[in-house]
Amino acid sequence: MKKGMLLMSVIGVLFFAQSCDAKKDAATTTTNETVKMDTVKSEVPVGNPTDVKADPGTFQIKPLKYGYDELNEYIDAKTMEIHYSKHYLGYINKLNVALKDSNIKSNDIVEILKTLDMKNGALRNNAGGYYNHMLYFDIMSPTPQKVPTGELKSKIDATFGSTEELMKQLDDAGAKRFGSGWAWLVVKADGSLAVTSTANQDNPLMPGAEVAGTPILGIDVWEHAYYLKYQNKRDEYLKAFNSVLDWKQVEENYRKAK
Repeated sequence: MKKGMLLMSVIGVLFFAQSCDAKKDAATTTTNETVKMDTVKSEVPVGNPTDVKADPGTFQIKPLKYGYDELNEYIDAKTMEIHYSKHYLGYINKLNVALKDSNIKSNDIVEILKTLDMKNGALRNNAGGYYNHMLYFDIMSPTPQKVPTGELKSKIDATFGSTEELMKQLDDAGAKRFGSGWAWLVVKADGSLAVTSTANQDNPLMPGAEVAGTPILGIDVWEHAYYLKYQNKRDEYLKAFNSVLDWKQVEENYRKAK
């Protein structure tokens, strides 16, 4: 009887040990598979921006000055690819159709925006989307000039007190824009600088803008600009954007706008 009970105890211990080893192996396998999946997700292949072409029409896509992955520390490559090759391209193609439908022959996007019939939804959304994104992609760089210089810096200091205060106001404008839209630094008609924001694809060139002026810096706060990397943390995206903002290009925009 005692021998039987002893034998049963030994079998039970062996079974328990095997069960623990099996669970351990399963956990290890699951962890390894998770690591593999995470690796795959982080290595999602992206295309080449030079392959992106608009349909025949008045406006064509402006070449990207960097590869999709060159801003990866701050804005992930997949977001850049989707943003440029889907959203930006889509606005261009639809803008060309809207111009044809509206019998507009002009190839001056600023003139089109300033004289826009705001009730023409197709033209309003797509002309804005084209212009806004062209500016946005142009002022980013993997090797940006980190601070403004010269005349623009003097103007910023006189208006806002410092570049840091300007960026604080821009970040605040972007963070507080309800839903989708943009934060802007603009040159007003009198030559002064101002921070503002607009909804959707509107911009300060359009009739009836709350703060009218020529944009020299625009930050996209639509979710498609940041959601893959930052999810709902728009404020983190805005801080990251400041790390790729090229003040050399903003200065060039200022020279043309003033």
